[in-house]
Amino acid sequence: MATAGLNIYHLARLQAVSPDWPGGFWWHWLFFTVVIIGFVLTMVMGVIYIERRGMGRMQSRLGPNRTGPFGLLQPVADAVKVLLKENIVPAAADKLVHWLAPVIAFAPALMLFAVIPFENGALLADLNIGILYVIAISSVSTVGIFMAGWGSSNKYSLLGAMRNVAAIVSYEIPMVLAIVGVVLIAGSLSLNDIVVAQNVPFILLQPLGFLLFFAAGCAEINRSPFDLMEADSELVAGFHTEYSGMKFAMFYLVEYAEAVAISAIIATLFLGGWKGPILPPWLWFVVKIILVFFAMVWTRTTLPRIRIDQLMAFAWKFLFPMSLLNMFITALQVLAGWPTELVWVMIIVNIAVMAILVLVWSRFFFRLGGGRVEI
Repeated sequence: MATAGLNIYHLARLQAVSPDWPGGFWWHWLFFTVVIIGFVLTMVMGVIYIERRGMGRMQSRLGPNRTGPFGLLQPVADAVKVLLKENIVPAAADKLVHWLAPVIAFAPALMLFAVIPFENGALLADLNIGILYVIAISSVSTVGIFMAGWGSSNKYSLLGAMRNVAAIVSYEIPMVLAIVGVVLIAGSLSLNDIVVAQNVPFILLQPLGFLLFFAAGCAEINRSPFDLMEADSELVAGFHTEYSGMKFAMFYLVEYAEAVAISAIIATLFLGGWKGPILPPWLWFVVKIILVFFAMVWTRTTLPRIRIDQLMAFAWKFLFPMSLLNMFITALQVLAGWPTELVWVMIIVNIAVMAILVLVWSRFFFRLGGGRVEI
């Protein structure tokens, strides 16, 4: 939530990296493709270690501490172990669909980073509709997950895949509406312009939008407490029950690559992206990704898994109405044209509005049946 006066900030672009750096279109494409692949794979190993060690501390246990100093090489050891396991395909499975599913699920997680800036102008493609690209591509991995459930010829896998499709359809709507507030403030759909516009981090101007996007993002990528698509107590392992070896490793990689991608998008939209004092811009970007991912680990360790009826009710009865209210309030503030010198007053007002709406609507949510079993 902000004023029309804040829209001028995205016009005052800082000195940006040349669009064809380091020398021509193809060199630019090759360089950032290699950077994105290396960045995602490195961050995946890093966040796996952070999650296991962080959860160990939160649950009063050690976590990995044997392989390498402080257990730093444990993700590498796990990767080698999984890759050496036998690749088993069920006799009744659709072989082609079963093989293609992990590839199709993994590709979008890499493609998302094409429009996410590591610093001002340092990205593969600065699309003027970058956020629309992110919304479109982020849903494609659902196709791969559904293919995994269908191609496995396993009823538990199919149920897990169908749950994923239902969750994506439900949570995509409040996620998009939460982004609308950011777009209204920045006056641009380009992720690079959105970062440049953040003279004040948008998490302060859009606290409710941040909470909505964070919750919807966790649900879309099956992070606890929304991981009903692979509930071990109900569906054995969900859509990847019949996968082993390299194919299982791909799905495992998809889960954490999507977590890194969502963390990067949140850091870009709400935390100022690469902006920050003293440290290099790309290092600030990495630090913010790790902070957002740590919040995901914290919620996983703290909150119990919800039921599937509660999962759907939370999307339609809580997140969806709240995202509409957030969008309308943001639009009114932008149209009102509040002066930029009152930005800190707006921050206090918006945080208060968020607290009141969450408190009031959560009480109303339970009256609507959000906590009851629905058949």
